[in-house]
Amino acid sequence: MAGMTPQYAIRPMTSADVDRVMELERAMFPKDAWSEELLRSELAEPTRRYFVAERPDVSGGGGIIGYAGLRAVPPQGDVQTIAVEEAWWGRGIGAALLAELLEQARVRGVTDVFLEVRSDNPRARELYRRFGFAEIGMRRRYYRDADAIVMRRSAPVEEKTR
Repeated sequence: MAGMTPQYAIRPMTSADVDRVMELERAMFPKDAWSEELLRSELAEPTRRYFVAERPDVSGGGGIIGYAGLRAVPPQGDVQTIAVEEAWWGRGIGAALLAELLEQARVRGVTDVFLEVRSDNPRARELYRRFGFAEIGMRRRYYRDADAIVMRRSAPVEEKTR
């Protein structure tokens, strides 16, 4: 039906997802794509949590339309990556992935989450602002062709005392 939000599910990433995630990685970040080896080493690291957004109507991993990763070493964490296939932008998938990362950070005792975002990516910067991230610095030429804005989100006091 017109106007309905497409359905998708967020689930933990597995090694079986790496081929499809790498397709998206190369498409979304052609100048700064991670290597397959790096992604596989991230998945194997106990301090990391990776998730995919998947269309349940497509089987075999081909339905993956987004992915995200978190490094959690309490009290700090880092959004390692977050990406959504461009055809699916504007449908809340990035926000759902980020919300999952922040919940994972909370349950693991992370009170301060950091990230770097391309200075030329206003959509992503606005998403992070909506989730309470504040710009705290800049890393010049962090990306091959752009600066990175460093952002931080600190848990509200009631979350820190749980």
